[in-house]
Amino acid sequence: MKKSLTLMMVGLATFALNVSGPAKAETLRVGMECTYAPFNFKNANGELDGYDVDVAKGVAKIIGADLDFVCQKWDGMIPALLANKFDLIAASMSITEKRMKKIDFSAPYRISVGRLVGSNKMTTMLFDDAGKPIAANFKGLRIGTGRATTYSHWFEAEIPSAEVVLYDSSEAMYLDLENGRVDMIMTNPMKAFLKFLSKPNGKGFKFVSPQVDEKKYFGIGVGIGMRKGNDALKAKIDKAVISLSKDGSLEKYARKYFPFAIHNEKWTQ
Repeated sequence: MKKSLTLMMVGLATFALNVSGPAKAETLRVGMECTYAPFNFKNANGELDGYDVDVAKGVAKIIGADLDFVCQKWDGMIPALLANKFDLIAASMSITEKRMKKIDFSAPYRISVGRLVGSNKMTTMLFDDAGKPIAANFKGLRIGTGRATTYSHWFEAEIPSAEVVLYDSSEAMYLDLENGRVDMIMTNPMKAFLKFLSKPNGKGFKFVSPQVDEKKYFGIGVGIGMRKGNDALKAKIDKAVISLSKDGSLEKYARKYFPFAIHNEKWTQ
């Protein structure tokens, strides 16, 4: 009798496991600005859109996770991650030595460079033939750039004598450039082209510098940030990002917003 009862209980337990279905997918909270078009922003329907969002969703599909997006101001992004407000950062954050002291990054999913935009009438030579800035030629010029960005850090270290104006939003920065309150701005050239130079209000402006891509400041590219110690998660995300590059997904995501790919094909190796 006891043996029959035991077998019945085992059978019921097995049945319960079979009908309960697969385990629920892990939910990862992803931090981003939600205002940084065309990388992460809210579209006309109020939905999050952009290259960073596409990459995050592509990674989640591969690793079998669900996503909850959390909007966060840029200058508090890393502190919020460390405070467990979210699990990942997918906010066009460059992988730099300074940031890697605090958090880990996935394999890169897009390039990270800076470039100066100024008036079409500007003739001052700001960089030499080797692409190095001529600090003396920046004297008397007001340069706008984003607060707490790789661009502002580059100016602080390489041209500390430059008069840099810091902005919390790109909209205010472009408006000040248009109205002559700053002489130049340094920003992401991809965004500058789409949001300003290709528009009617940007016709009087151009790139006035080569690409600035010093790894010391701009890192090796943009990656997905996460808290240190999550080695298993990092390994899964690394593998997923490389897969998105190999199968053409990264280029597909980029061409929704740009006329070209914005990742380095060597990253698939």
